[in-house]
Amino acid sequence: MTDPQLYKVIFENDRVRVLEYRDHPGDRTNPHRHPDSVMVTLSAFRRRVSTGGRQVDVELPAGQVRWLGAQEHTGENTGTTETHGIFIELKEPNPAPVSSSDVPLGPSTL
Repeated sequence: MTDPQLYKVIFENDRVRVLEYRDHPGDRTNPHRHPDSVMVTLSAFRRRVSTGGRQVDVELPAGQVRWLGAQEHTGENTGTTETHGIFIELKEPNPAPVSSSDVPLGPSTL
């Protein structure tokens, strides 16, 4: 796992891995990969998610639940508050492979 100072495994079995994520304004992650995941925001935050020349600015309130399709990216806390969230990563691959350009970058409501 990249950025162990930001991610902490809080549960894992053969089907899922659950991570807690915390960072502060200005913190950045190294390039890393998420499998298909569900993200739960525990704090409101603003961040920039980037990969392969694409980037998206994300601002979410606390208490949101979002789908995060499998992707590789970097992230940067561009806000004034700590980011705090939970990622529930699925270990089973999507049965229908998709192109990385078809997957929305960052969290989505899909």
